[in-house]
Amino acid sequence: MLKATIASTLALAAVVTLSGCSKGSEEAAKAPVADAAAPAALPTSVPENHPAVKPSAEVDLAGIAKAEGGKTVAEVFAEKDALANQQVVVRGKVVKANYGVMGMDWLHVRDGSGAEGTNDLTVTATSAPAKVGDTVLVTGKVATDKDFGMGYQYPVLVEQADVKIEGAAATP
Repeated sequence: MLKATIASTLALAAVVTLSGCSKGSEEAAKAPVADAAAPAALPTSVPENHPAVKPSAEVDLAGIAKAEGGKTVAEVFAEKDALANQQVVVRGKVVKANYGVMGMDWLHVRDGSGAEGTNDLTVTATSAPAKVGDTVLVTGKVATDKDFGMGYQYPVLVEQADVKIEGAAATP
């Protein structure tokens, strides 16, 4: 609370300094005062070179075959305790991708198996050129109950994965 009060006071001081301190100044009266306790607004647009992000509902999951010797997304969730710290192979489609977060690329992979909550497998890789809609073969170590803080908790995660793009997207 004290930090928020100090931050609000500093923000008000900055507005007064920038807009002038004369009594009755319309500019000073109209100047917006930011609430320092409120989070900063996030940008509403992405950089022009950023790939378009498709909602997962637009990614066709039909016809994804289980990897030979591998698991489905639903099986990884169902067997997570037995698979902890083990290598796993999963084939699916990328439904969401975030690049360069904490030095890793983060992919959300689905194969059409599982119910809500067990149908979206998060995968981290140090270099994953895969994009939303790509069919990928993921090989990595299963981690369970990972908590990165700030609300980012994962009951199951495939870490340090080797991600191979399959099909037409794999050819240059």
